[in-house]
Amino acid sequence: MITRPSIYAKPISITTLISITSIMTVATILEKRYGTEFVAEHIYSSPVFISLWGIAGLSSMMYIIKKKLYKKLYIFTIHIAFAVILAGALVTHIKGEQGYIHLRKDSKCCYKFTTFDNRTIELPFRIKLEDFSIKNYPGTQSPMDYVSKVTIADNNTITEGCVSMNDILKYRNYRFYQSGFDEDKNGTTLSVYHDPYGIAITYSGYFLLLVGMIMFFLEKHSIFRKLIKSEYIRRVNLMLVMILSSLFSLSAKADVPQTVPSRIAEALGSLNLYYNGRICPLQTLALDFTKKVHGKTNYKGFTAEEVLAGCFFYYDDWKEEPFIRIKSKYVQSVLGTGEYACISDFVDINGFKLEKALQRTKNAVQRRELEEANEKFNITSMLCTGSLLKIFPVRDSVANSCKWYSVSEKPSLEMPHEKWMFLKYSMNYVSEHIYKKDFKEAEKIIGKIKEYQKKEAGEGIPGKFRIETERFYNSWNRIKLAAILCLSIGIGGFFYQIILVRKRRSTNTVTNKILTSGLYIIMAYTLSIIIMRGVISARFPIANGYETMLFMATTCFILTVVFKKHILGFTSFGYLTGGMALLVAMLGESNPAITPLMPVLSSPLLSIHVMTIMISYSLFAIMMLNGITAETMLYCKNDMKAEIKRLETISRILLYPAVFLLASGIFIGAIWANVSWGRYWGWDPKEVWALITMLIYSSALHSESLKIFSNTKFFHGFTIIAFLSVVITYFGVNFILGGMHSYA
Repeated sequence: MITRPSIYAKPISITTLISITSIMTVATILEKRYGTEFVAEHIYSSPVFISLWGIAGLSSMMYIIKKKLYKKLYIFTIHIAFAVILAGALVTHIKGEQGYIHLRKDSKCCYKFTTFDNRTIELPFRIKLEDFSIKNYPGTQSPMDYVSKVTIADNNTITEGCVSMNDILKYRNYRFYQSGFDEDKNGTTLSVYHDPYGIAITYSGYFLLLVGMIMFFLEKHSIFRKLIKSEYIRRVNLMLVMILSSLFSLSAKADVPQTVPSRIAEALGSLNLYYNGRICPLQTLALDFTKKVHGKTNYKGFTAEEVLAGCFFYYDDWKEEPFIRIKSKYVQSVLGTGEYACISDFVDINGFKLEKALQRTKNAVQRRELEEANEKFNITSMLCTGSLLKIFPVRDSVANSCKWYSVSEKPSLEMPHEKWMFLKYSMNYVSEHIYKKDFKEAEKIIGKIKEYQKKEAGEGIPGKFRIETERFYNSWNRIKLAAILCLSIGIGGFFYQIILVRKRRSTNTVTNKILTSGLYIIMAYTLSIIIMRGVISARFPIANGYETMLFMATTCFILTVVFKKHILGFTSFGYLTGGMALLVAMLGESNPAITPLMPVLSSPLLSIHVMTIMISYSLFAIMMLNGITAETMLYCKNDMKAEIKRLETISRILLYPAVFLLASGIFIGAIWANVSWGRYWGWDPKEVWALITMLIYSSALHSESLKIFSNTKFFHGFTIIAFLSVVITYFGVNFILGGMHSYA
């Protein structure tokens, strides 16, 4: 006999999950206005929200029992895994203790820590700070790690320990994380977490989920295996006909400002420079400067190095040159200029124009536009005065590191007189010879500066291979052109594919082979960019928005190469999805910086976390394009049912690995967060939206329970609309909602 609660298990489960998704959506919006603490206290930690999760878990398990789905071990394992994860989260919420402890080298042992809600909890042992130090990246002043050496006194036992970024100290189920330090470097702040049961339960749930997913793909009678064997999956090649023409216009070099000859500019570009927390060729700064200030990497036919040299050596010419791009109409009106402004346009007899405008305006948008223009002026001024050019390393033998001085900084009088004279006057000599048109002698002095850098900085300067790789990367990186080409081919091919299918023409032609070859070329190109960025930065290059979108584009190209023979129109899909990812990467590159990672981002778990989620997003994008194609076919005069059904089958096949990869990525990220920050879930907007995306797409996996997903037309429409959650997760959070993940 079926009990009444089990009858309502399905509608209760659906209703609660919809409610949870809606609440989380609203919470991320409220967090933007009222702050993280507000939503954490009033929404995520509220009894109602916690109860909804409990009801959803219980009702789902009741439905599984009612339908006897526990007989399918892989289904039961996956669902029980989520129940265990929720149980672990509940235990953490009830029993877990989180806070911080402040230690000083000159203080006694501490035996208490303060929770985040200002309660004081006594530790079962005492902890004392013995030493605190900051480790810098070799040859720089940029922090690489923060290290606190402590001793723990527990009864008659003294234990030594060390706490640093990504290297936590564990003792008697207490975990200590490096959180902050005092300005005098004699004190440290450690985060304290005590959750002996919740973490163990949650990690058990993660393990069960992994086992369940593996069992699903190995199960011979699973839905996924049936779809793979479907009669609709057969080898199909697509013919795309696309003729691309590019029109290039050359900027006239009439009435151009003065700059140095190209060989002098190249010599300057080869100098080493301390920039953005790392040592790199000066060429990199020149490219970033020109791109940020002017909007392009060249100006009136001048290279970025020539623009930089012109501003520095020929200031009188360049201060009247309108090369600073001002996008805002409001700022243009303040300066009295058009789209491009000169340095001199920012100042009049009354002083700095933007300062008064910043004082007057109360409009947030106008203030942001003024600040953007102000930043461009400041950067240009710093370059013209030489304060941006940190090219002189001075070794500190005690700290075994180098401090890099800019051209405008006054070196310490304590250093040897010969070195002091070289630092103070060498660039003046370069300028003097450039004014005299004695470029050969100027080039010699630049060479001497380079020799000085190698001698003084030593191993702090990256090896020749890394430097040459970066210089080649700077000249090889043409993401904008690649994005335009891919989108042109993708859009044209997408619509042409539909025409071919509607007219039932053959798609196996030489043109398709040519386009396939082009796909291999663009894939090799983006892969080479990723490899070069990895060599340059000495890390896996997926630490920011530009790099993750570049990785996503490459993933799209690889997936296209793998599946193009089995999926209708997949070549154009690859160009289109990869092109869109490259377009976003191109937009993010408008203010690029290849910088050392923060210590907390150096964990290999981060790379795995990002890769799995990016691959899942790529698969969701392919499903979305399949949906658009199918919806278009529905309005064809010819009978396209077979083709529409084939697209549905393909999307269903991709759905399972996409959802499982997303789930894996989320939980790998949770483990990384626990290792790095002491908590595996912090309700950050991107975490929340990734969870929302997983819940939305997971609903389509339950086509046997939710019959509406068995409807072909509805399923294709769902893949299109559901992709909006992916867009919000990645772009909406980054550019609108913000949060801890907004760098990615």
